[in-house]
Amino acid sequence: MQVQIFGVKKDPDTRKALRFFSERRVKTHFVDLKEKPATKGELRRFVEKFGVDGVVDRESRRFQELGLASAHRSADWWLDTLPEEPLLLKTPLVRFENRVSIGVDEAAWKEWMGR
Repeated sequence: MQVQIFGVKKDPDTRKALRFFSERRVKTHFVDLKEKPATKGELRRFVEKFGVDGVVDRESRRFQELGLASAHRSADWWLDTLPEEPLLLKTPLVRFENRVSIGVDEAAWKEWMGR
């Protein structure tokens, strides 16, 4: 079993996800969004399951800095923008095979492991 975790090293929820899988000796492939943004195709998986509102962190400092609070954008616009502005994402984004989760979702992760 190997999971892919998209996040930022300094984010406490990303660290919780990394620790959760590490403690269970599950291989992880960590993608630091500040160093290597997620691709549009990868983000599409999360948007298809959770919608744009589930993926975009409207409470983030970066969201406020960009003045997006009153903006109404299409899903395609967000898919084009999010790889360039990874700090707009809720993190961590976790993927195992065709399953995805956003944030700290230990119940889903345990289900993935069959526990």
